[in-house]
Amino acid sequence: MGTIKVVKTAHYVPPKVVTNDDLSKIMDTSDEWISSRTGIKQRHISIDENTSQLCTKVAKQLLEKSGWDVESIDLLIIATMSPDSYTPATAALVQGNIGADKALAFDISAACSGFIYGLNVAEKFMTSSGSACKRVMLIGGEDLSKVIDWSDRTTAVLFGDGAAGVLLEQKEESASCFISSSLHTYGELGNKLEAGQTDPLVSFPVASDHKIKAFSMSGRDVYKFATHKVPVSIEEAVERAGLTLDQIDYFVLHQANSRIVAQIAKRLDQPSAKFPMNIAKYGNTSAASVPLLLDELVSNKVIKRGQIIAMSGFGGGLTVGTQIIKY
Repeated sequence: MGTIKVVKTAHYVPPKVVTNDDLSKIMDTSDEWISSRTGIKQRHISIDENTSQLCTKVAKQLLEKSGWDVESIDLLIIATMSPDSYTPATAALVQGNIGADKALAFDISAACSGFIYGLNVAEKFMTSSGSACKRVMLIGGEDLSKVIDWSDRTTAVLFGDGAAGVLLEQKEESASCFISSSLHTYGELGNKLEAGQTDPLVSFPVASDHKIKAFSMSGRDVYKFATHKVPVSIEEAVERAGLTLDQIDYFVLHQANSRIVAQIAKRLDQPSAKFPMNIAKYGNTSAASVPLLLDELVSNKVIKRGQIIAMSGFGGGLTVGTQIIKY
């Protein structure tokens, strides 16, 4: 059995930028109010592009960067909480768009933890006994603007659209690049962050219209959850890896709120410089958040080969997941 390596990273965000000042023209808010509470200055909003289209652009970038033949991809996973439709899966649409005819394709729904969950699923496919899965494309993609209530300033100011992903390959090397992980789901807290619910029928024949509900969140509860459970998940994964927190070069966290990231750094007693952030530019992009930040750090040569990276996502479910890798 070989080792799994992150071969390439890529991201795409739609061109339309909506600043905090832009939002102040359509709702009772201001740049100072948003940025002081969240760290967000702007976000990218998708116009005429659905989640599958955002992910397809990332997929094509990954293929171009790697030079891989598209037919060499064995598995294509899309992590999203804003799919194009109930069915087909967004991953199936992306598979068709790029012509990855030999790839098994499916979605993962774990909200802001989706990319981390996807890494774990990919690892299991690639390392299971008798598996022929050698090359995996994993993308986190969101078109959250379509599920937001744009009259609700408590949530509308937080989110942005985008997609980002990685190519994973099994190499015939002895040292593993996927070191350890920690995943947890807290279903009893699921109602603290919801989007897209549909109600069951109350009569038949149908007497009322079916409507999909917009995003809603209990900000205080989610903040408490993130600042308490994420450090536990990270510490658990680090311990399973046989490492110490000081040996982690960077903590690549889901970009939900700059205050949350700062508080997690404080609880772990680690320097803030090890917790890079890009939330000011993109807002909360859910499943795209961690790989988007990872790609920027790799592209800017902040993260280098051989460094130990702790990636952690947290959000709807409620869920939290941490993956330790040697990049």
